[in-house]
Amino acid sequence: MKIADQLKPVHEQRMRLLALGAGLPAVVAALVLLWIADYTPKVQWTLTVLILGIWWACASAIRERVASPLRTLANLLEAMREGDYSIRGRGTGAEDALADVMHQVNAMSATLRAQRLGALEATTLLRKVMEEIDVAVFAFDGEQRLRLVNRAGERLLKQPAERILTSSAENLGLAEFLEGEPSRTVQRTFPLGAGRWAMTRSMFREGGLPHQLLVVSDLTRALREEELKAWQRLVRVLGHELNNSLAPIKSIAGSLESLIAREPLPDDWRDDARRGLSIIAARSEGLSRFLGAYALLAKLPPPRPAPVEVGTWIRQSATLEQRLAAEVRPGPEMTIQGDRDQLEQVIINLLRNAVDASLETGGGVAVSWKRHGTQLEVSVEDEGPGLSNTANLFVPFFTTKPGGSGIGLVLSRQIAEAHGGSLDLRNREEGRGCEARLVLPAS
Repeated sequence: MKIADQLKPVHEQRMRLLALGAGLPAVVAALVLLWIADYTPKVQWTLTVLILGIWWACASAIRERVASPLRTLANLLEAMREGDYSIRGRGTGAEDALADVMHQVNAMSATLRAQRLGALEATTLLRKVMEEIDVAVFAFDGEQRLRLVNRAGERLLKQPAERILTSSAENLGLAEFLEGEPSRTVQRTFPLGAGRWAMTRSMFREGGLPHQLLVVSDLTRALREEELKAWQRLVRVLGHELNNSLAPIKSIAGSLESLIAREPLPDDWRDDARRGLSIIAARSEGLSRFLGAYALLAKLPPPRPAPVEVGTWIRQSATLEQRLAAEVRPGPEMTIQGDRDQLEQVIINLLRNAVDASLETGGGVAVSWKRHGTQLEVSVEDEGPGLSNTANLFVPFFTTKPGGSGIGLVLSRQIAEAHGGSLDLRNREEGRGCEARLVLPAS
């Protein structure tokens, strides 16, 4: 039953009764005057029927005048409740309260229609994006039953959505990922194939009920591409270093072979041979140091956590640099968990770089530390020329210093990241020079 039909037996009858009650005194007075006057019965009955008919007709017209706009508004609201926003109410043509009500209802209908159209377009776009992205998306309800899956999810499980919707996470082999850590990386075999996968879980509500959204992305291809790039960089570095050492060795060996093949031998052939062999030995030793440095970088052992007093660690590490005394600024006394030997190596490497830079300009070096929330920040500042190019700072074996190995910063960053922290270098904001900032967990 529509709203307008519900209004009719109650509201419209009340309007009729009110209209009849409003005209009742005048009708009674007219009938009394009519029947006490000296009229013929025919005239009296005719006028009585006419008065009562006009009374009833006016009451009915008033009822209809009041109820008709209400029925129109009720039908408009009913249409909007059913989702039909195309119906519009017609105004009275006058500037009155009823016309204002109709105008506002029509404006509300137009607003709801625009919002509904926008929501439909956004939903369509979202569905299109979910279908096209190369990441599997699954939505599970509170009972861990599948409610939504995109094309990538269908390909991952090699089953159409029509078959797996409402299936339990246990049957789909995804139940273990709906509990525990919300983000993890696993080695897993799915119907699509084996590989390394990134699992991310989050919560959302639909209809007031909690749901879980599981996103599964394939890391195998990305890891392979990064592995290929790493091999390419390694081959370039090794090739460059080997060529730098083997080219002069080959050239000198050829010269020595030509020297020995002469008949008769020159008088100073022993000195030439000794110098050539000395150069070959030096280049071989340099190549051996390079390979040893690479082995150190590739075989860094995992840290062995133990309590480390920050102030003692930094002050003792600073005394190991003898070329230039570093200023150790006071900081909070605190203890962190870490590998003391590896952390000392980081400070030593940073101080060595800072001293090398400061000796060029005659500047100084300062070391400081502070606690920032749950992190420890150690800063090593120099007054050198600063950084002109930061792109290759952490590239293995890249160095601008004569005789440098190019692994100090790379090794230091590896140690920092193994401790759950980070290392970065930047030019100082105040004054000349560079600042190396080591960040480690404080607890």
